[in-house]
Amino acid sequence: MSGTENSIISEKLSESQILRDYGAAFSEATGLPLKFAPAGKRRVGMRGSAKTNTFCTHMAETEAGCRLCLEMQTTLAAAGADGATHTATCAAGLTDSVIPVRIGNKLLGFLQTGQVALKKLTPASFRRISDFLKKGGADVDWATLEKAYLGSRVIERKQYESVLRLLEIFARHLSIAAEQIATQQMHAEPPLVSRAREIIEERSGESLPLTEIARSVHASTFHFCKTFKRATGMTFTQYLSMVRIAKAKKLLSNPQSRISEVAFEAGFASITHFNRMFRRVTGQSPTDFRHTIART
Repeated sequence: MSGTENSIISEKLSESQILRDYGAAFSEATGLPLKFAPAGKRRVGMRGSAKTNTFCTHMAETEAGCRLCLEMQTTLAAAGADGATHTATCAAGLTDSVIPVRIGNKLLGFLQTGQVALKKLTPASFRRISDFLKKGGADVDWATLEKAYLGSRVIERKQYESVLRLLEIFARHLSIAAEQIATQQMHAEPPLVSRAREIIEERSGESLPLTEIARSVHASTFHFCKTFKRATGMTFTQYLSMVRIAKAKKLLSNPQSRISEVAFEAGFASITHFNRMFRRVTGQSPTDFRHTIART
């Protein structure tokens, strides 16, 4: 399964009814947020999820707090890539955890929960984090922030570990659902789309006009575009960019390769376009992505 197929399955999984139903039931039963984050995508905590910690939401709205949050998400994602559940505690004393969801040896994404304290939060600990935010230039309603902080959910470690075990079971169910999505996608895909994807994978480093691909699979441009979008969920241009970015990510793992060399070998005509597309797809610049690889 290619990186592009992996991305498509992750997106379909994130929109699946099983995830929505379980997520709603989980949050209602535990009072904790739950989010599925596709692998490789930039994440900012549990923003947008039900039961999100109000303090974390306020923190993410400050530059210093957002930076702390992103660092923690990066650490968790890197740790969770080994296929095991990982837990980390931020500078504010709140705990997050990630549970990997895989199909075979491919990482699809993470179930993430947390934003809870495993021990009582105190005014003294709030003063430490507020001092940090003030040094970073934050200007917020400190009374409201402290109230949100001290009102954060506190849960016993043993109970929290039980919650994570439930999510590990659910992660296995999601893996089964992902396999079904992959099978459906493989059998439902029209031959012209399968052939087009093969050509794209083989020649992604070359100039690939849409008209040439359509002609190669013996279809009109209109028919090809309509069929390809229906089968993959992406336009030809979006798919080609995804394939090229997946190739670029592999090339960036070689520290000897210059960014410009990676861009052109992956099939991008300019550094500017490469940087823009790479950030759009991964949430990071190529340089930041390379630094992340070096750290992990």
